[in-house]
Amino acid sequence: MEGIKIIAQNKKAYHDYFIDETYEAGIVLVGSEVKSVRGGKVSFADSFVSIKDGRPILENFHIAPYEKGSYFNLEARRDRALLLNKREIDRLRAAVERKGYTIVATKIYFKHSLVKVELGLARGKHTYDKRQSLKEKQLAREAERAK
Repeated sequence: MEGIKIIAQNKKAYHDYFIDETYEAGIVLVGSEVKSVRGGKVSFADSFVSIKDGRPILENFHIAPYEKGSYFNLEARRDRALLLNKREIDRLRAAVERKGYTIVATKIYFKHSLVKVELGLARGKHTYDKRQSLKEKQLAREAERAK
């Protein structure tokens, strides 16, 4: 994929959820936050997406304050608006209203100098599903080593 630079991935999302669909969304940031993202100072821990007043909001996503920023730095875990078209927002809202679905951020990356977030429409895994996934990963690793 030309012009895409991945900054961070949410590996825990793939461990805890079945990701059924993915969407690409823009994110509303200020200048010092973009510089901090460019430096890789982000964390997905405990972040999630909710839809408030018809707008998707990325909540509890941590972007560290820019070291060389002054009073322009904002709170690290503030809510950030996501940019999706209306059809995608309606589809996500309908899926979340069904039982067992949630929206999680799976990846943050630059696409031609714009910061994008990959959202996953996810269903929660049970403990036995997580164990099965770990077994499959371990078997794949062992098969790769055997080659």
